[in-house]
Amino acid sequence: MKLVRTLFLCLVLVVKLSYSQEEGEEVEAEAPEEHAEGPGGEADTPSVVVDERKPCAGWMGGVPGTPGHNGASGRDGRDGRDGTKGDTGEPGAPGEKGDTGEPGLTGPEGPRGFPGTPGLKGDQGESALLYRSAFSVGLIDRTPMPNVPIKFNKIFYNGQRHYDDSTGKFRCSIPGVYYFTYHLTVYLKDVKVSLYKSDKTIMFTFDQFQENNIDQASGSIVLHLETGEEVWLQVYGEEAYAGIYADNINDSTFSGFLLYPDMKTVNGAR
Repeated sequence: MKLVRTLFLCLVLVVKLSYSQEEGEEVEAEAPEEHAEGPGGEADTPSVVVDERKPCAGWMGGVPGTPGHNGASGRDGRDGRDGTKGDTGEPGAPGEKGDTGEPGLTGPEGPRGFPGTPGLKGDQGESALLYRSAFSVGLIDRTPMPNVPIKFNKIFYNGQRHYDDSTGKFRCSIPGVYYFTYHLTVYLKDVKVSLYKSDKTIMFTFDQFQENNIDQASGSIVLHLETGEEVWLQVYGEEAYAGIYADNINDSTFSGFLLYPDMKTVNGAR
């Protein structure tokens, strides 16, 4: 009912407003006729009619309308700009221990460390004197015979008697590694000697005699010997190569000694 009443009042106001506008137009149409020139050539001053009425809303207020229904919700707005960074939060609780990872690559070698503490003193070992074998002999005869063992019968050392001066041969009694050396004085003839091991030539030494001069020929070698094997020197070839010389001031020597025995011999002795 209130809505009908409100609509009726608005209709009345519209009609009155239209009527007021029509009267205003008639007044404006009559104004030019009143401005006609008078007998003296001057125009009369127009008379202005002021409409003191105001629009309907100014002089007649309507009844407030009923509030309308709430409109539908609008669309979601756009995301706003990122805010400023917040303060660091408190550390969270430690998580559970993870699985063991695969081993990494080997890193570079580090710097050398300091020397460690000396270890404990070891047990006393066996004396090296248990494995002794050495000889050193010289020549007395001036010119030995060719193609037979040279008999060095001037004994400098033969403590174990492993060298036989009657045959001129060294006989191995302790299997192992041996060192042999010889130094020969050369005079009147050329010298060509060979070192034998159990009837097999191992090495040769040759020196050519220079007239009116005394020369030296020498050689050395390291050999492995088994028990019973023999080593000796002899002139190789013809008598023309038998220039080995010795006297009271010139010596020709032959020497040898054990460097170290075989391990099986050492273990067997224990």
